[in-house]
Amino acid sequence: MLDAVKPETKVVAASDIQTDHEELNASISEFVGSNPEYYIRSFAKVHEATGWFPRTFNTAAALLGPIWSATRGIWGLFWSGLLLEILAWVQIGRGAWGELGGDMLRQAESQLARAEGFRQRAIEAATNGGDAARFEKLAENMTNAAERSQGLAAAAAAESTTILLTGLIFLILIRLWQGFFANNIYEHQYEDWRVRPAKTESGIKPRNAVLGVTLLVLVVPLTVIHFTLPTLIDSLGLFPQGAMDEFPADRSLYSSIATFLEAQIDTAASTWSGAFDSIVAAVRWVLDVLTTGLVGTPWPVVMLVIVVAAWRAAGPRVAIFVVAAMTYLALLGFWEVSMETVALVGAAVVICVLFGIPLGIWFGKSPRAYAFSEPILDLMQTLPAFVYLIPIIAFFGTGNPPGILATIIFGMPPVIRLTALGIRGVPENIKEAAEAFGANKRQLLKDVEIPLALPSIMAGVNQTILMCLSMVVIISLIGGGGLGKSILEALQYAAKGPGLLGGFAILFCAITIDRIVQGAFSGKK
Repeated sequence: MLDAVKPETKVVAASDIQTDHEELNASISEFVGSNPEYYIRSFAKVHEATGWFPRTFNTAAALLGPIWSATRGIWGLFWSGLLLEILAWVQIGRGAWGELGGDMLRQAESQLARAEGFRQRAIEAATNGGDAARFEKLAENMTNAAERSQGLAAAAAAESTTILLTGLIFLILIRLWQGFFANNIYEHQYEDWRVRPAKTESGIKPRNAVLGVTLLVLVVPLTVIHFTLPTLIDSLGLFPQGAMDEFPADRSLYSSIATFLEAQIDTAASTWSGAFDSIVAAVRWVLDVLTTGLVGTPWPVVMLVIVVAAWRAAGPRVAIFVVAAMTYLALLGFWEVSMETVALVGAAVVICVLFGIPLGIWFGKSPRAYAFSEPILDLMQTLPAFVYLIPIIAFFGTGNPPGILATIIFGMPPVIRLTALGIRGVPENIKEAAEAFGANKRQLLKDVEIPLALPSIMAGVNQTILMCLSMVVIISLIGGGGLGKSILEALQYAAKGPGLLGGFAILFCAITIDRIVQGAFSGKK
């Protein structure tokens, strides 16, 4: 039997792959605009380099500095070079014309004036038969202090040459750094331009050069003068006194806007008081149900139910931890306030989930709705939590229900965002296959999109729980109860021990809820 003839396989080395140099050179020429031959050679050396130190030097970048970077549209290099050069120019200005020791000289003048005043008082005391020795001693001490200040000023002025040379050396090093690394950075920009030509700067654009020069003229001289001749700007009279140190804000404008906002909030609170009371009543009903179940029920029943739920959801290890955590809460007297905290957090989480998941599904299926809501979600997450308390108190009063509403504002964005992310992440081919089998929109959402987005949705629920727990201490500022009240009292009286014990109680509550929810989601037992 004849052996089968196997075709000969030829392996091509990476070095044998040919590059279309003409096309590459044309691409580089299109990108750089001017002086293409230089950049074609420089980019080739950048590609061939193996070490970390560049093999090219851009003379134009070294001589022009940030102006070259702005002209080429390399704004990252422009700002980094500009900031470093400002530091160098400040040192040069301090050494060349700066008022080194000027503060000490002014202090010495003030001290000499005070010494002269003491001498005059000593003469008057001697004339009137008083105690002239005391004033003479004060004058002598003040004169000695003035001499010390003058000595410090002279020592500072003597360092001007050193400071000047340091600034010059630093400036030269910065320019050398820009010269050596400019081509490497520019070559990276060229690579980005090949991938995203519409979003990456290329060539030399006059508007970039004008913008770069304008920024240099506005930023560098003003900054250098401010740090080297601080009294010059005020002496010229071009700006109000001290305008460079503090923005000349109009305090009357602040008062007018604050008064207007306060009036609008008071008007809204009185006009819509019925609606606000209804919201508070609904939240209080949810809170009362949870409080009755957790606090009103005998503690052995509640503890047993929680342990069994932890065992079934997350397995025996989490159940053992839950037993240890609840033992800590019970033995240290935190059981009732801990259950109240869980009720507060539970009420907030229930409301967040009931409203957040439908909103997340809507935003995930409607890009226009999500684009409209994204700034609102950003505001809800980035605005400091204490700021929520101001309108909450104005509209809803104080106590646990308003605290829950503040917690909802802070804790709802994660479940909305992650639900929308999960819905948008469902593959289109799976949805097309379901539609091909006759699924309508309701069936598609219920049987395809939500199950596939469930990991992201549950992660959002988990994050909402943890963020609601983080608000426990803050809502105690407006009369909220639970463990947050214990922490607030410990802060008021600087009680370190009770504060730490209460903090650990909140930690154990958070870990318990987190582990149960994660276990129920992952299915690991």
